[in-house]
Amino acid sequence: MPGERLSMRKIREVLRLRFAQGLSQRAIGASLRLSIGAVNTYLSRARLGGLDWPLPDGLDDAQLEALLYPPPPDVAREHRPVPDWAVVHRELRRPNVTLALLWEEYRDGPGGQDGFGYSWLCDLYRDWASRLKPTLRQVHPAGERVFVDFAGHAMEVIDGATGEIRRAEVFVAVLGASSYTYAEAVWSQSLPDWIAAHVAMLAFIGGVPRQIVSDNLRAGITRACFYEPLINRTYADMAAHYGTAVIPARPYKPRDKAKVEVGVQVVQRWILARLRNRRFFSLAELNQAIRELVGDLNGRPMRGWGTTRRALFEQLDRPALPPLPPAPYEYAAWKRCRVNLDYHIEIDKHFYSVPFRLLREEVEARITARTVEIFHRGNPRVEEPGGCARIGRPRSQNTCRVRTGATVTGRTSEFSARPRPSATTPQPWSRSSCVRARIPSRGSAPASASCGC
Repeated sequence: MPGERLSMRKIREVLRLRFAQGLSQRAIGASLRLSIGAVNTYLSRARLGGLDWPLPDGLDDAQLEALLYPPPPDVAREHRPVPDWAVVHRELRRPNVTLALLWEEYRDGPGGQDGFGYSWLCDLYRDWASRLKPTLRQVHPAGERVFVDFAGHAMEVIDGATGEIRRAEVFVAVLGASSYTYAEAVWSQSLPDWIAAHVAMLAFIGGVPRQIVSDNLRAGITRACFYEPLINRTYADMAAHYGTAVIPARPYKPRDKAKVEVGVQVVQRWILARLRNRRFFSLAELNQAIRELVGDLNGRPMRGWGTTRRALFEQLDRPALPPLPPAPYEYAAWKRCRVNLDYHIEIDKHFYSVPFRLLREEVEARITARTVEIFHRGNPRVEEPGGCARIGRPRSQNTCRVRTGATVTGRTSEFSARPRPSATTPQPWSRSSCVRARIPSRGSAPASASCGC
């Protein structure tokens, strides 16, 4: 309810103390026991009414009240002048411009005396501004997208031998069309755990969505950018293995992955909250409990849908998902190396030989648990290697396949390479020429070559 108006005698005293005595609004409020806001309001109304001190002779209280509180204009709302809201919105972006200042300019303009009051103007502007950013309803075709993210709540795992408490992160994935949910606990948000969670998630749903919409965590997205995000090399390699694409959400745009945002909330409330009083002594034990509750979650009827996530998955997503590749993705780390003067590169304290023409060049190494592949980029003048020096030692299981190629010409060669012994374990050297690898012409398949040892 609006506050009760002061008597005209007290308002006259406010005007006298301000204009005649020159007191501040704080001093006037302390003298008359008024708030600073009330004093400011009466002074503003006097300024709008054109009043000054001393007041005109013969101005009684009724006339003073009519000047301070003019009656509303007898004009219908639809006939009142309406300001240009686009101009108002643009002017508010300028420094030191307030809505009260724009309202005063609006009242001073043509027809402004019959316009809206300040409170009405604020309500009309907020109603207009609320329609500037409507939320677009996203349509998710069947088998099109899966949304992935980590939950904000971590679970505790106790080491039975030492009693140490470790925190396990919870990975959450949600299919777009059916909201089919997957959750798994991993030790960290590092790249190996991130990739392993994706491999397990794709095996769980039994297919490969066409797009993976992920958050901009550092493990998966090397550089988060609104226009050109940079995806981690291993993450992109995994997507290429499964024949899908990684689409990072835009920075500070959580609505781009609204499905998994809601999925994380559901997992925290319906799964992690139920496990709050249980104690787990291994990550496998925790994942077993999560897996059971995920099955219950996918079998629970969804409010407003009248069916379950599993039923929608079987009806929509499963028929539209492309099949999985024959073998799951094997984690591979990428490393940039520079070729030493002895045409070897060092990877994990082991030395691998490369063609001597790549001396001082930078190459990329793709390292898996069983193989090491070397890729050279940016040098279109790679010729056939005339020979390479290798170590005369018997064959071993750590013999790796090494491949070099120039991406510009498409010429590739493939040969065997062996780790070079480190300096701490000297062994006799012998030089023998390798069998030259035949470099195929453009468009043909590379021919394999083996060393004559």
